Amino acid sequence: MMTTKVRIVVLLLALLLLIYAIYAHVYQSVALIIGGMGYLIWSHFREGTVFLASQAFQQHDFEKAQRLLADIKKPEYLRKKRRNYYEFMSGNLALKAGDYDAAERHFQIASRLPFRRPNDKAIILVNLANINLHKKDYERVRAYIAVARKLEVTSRIAQIINKIENEIPKDQS
Repeated sequence: MMTTKVRIVVLLLALLLLIYAIYAHVYQSVALIIGGMGYLIWSHFREGTVFLASQAFQQHDFEKAQRLLADIKKPEYLRKKRRNYYEFMSGNLALKAGDYDAAERHFQIASRLPFRRPNDKAIILVNLANINLHKKDYERVRAYIAVARKLEVTSRIAQIINKIENEIPKDQS
């Protein structure tokens, strides 16, 4: 739950503490400090700043969320349960910016990752259907809607699915 800059500062402080512990011959502390530094580095790659970005995203601070997601240089290293939210938020931010191709790419990746609830997966499929509706690729819209209908969804998502389905021109059936 730290940005890269904060992690570097903490690692530098831990390094100074490590040097002192070695100098003072306190080897149990040396082992703990090395373990803490290892965890900090591991969590940088596996956890990233996704949690902080999701908090900013929920508070509608999209600029901060974008900065925090940009702090993650290699999203493929994230755990699956972090990567799915990384891709979901990146897709939504790209959608807000009007970059439909980037949004579709992020939502495609997110659709292949596990989510806790089927409704979360349905939201991603609805976004993909909406993007393809904008691109007038009605065949793909129908495919995403069909998959979303098979999932357990809330009544709100079901209404959105019906609305998207109604927006497909009848001559495209």
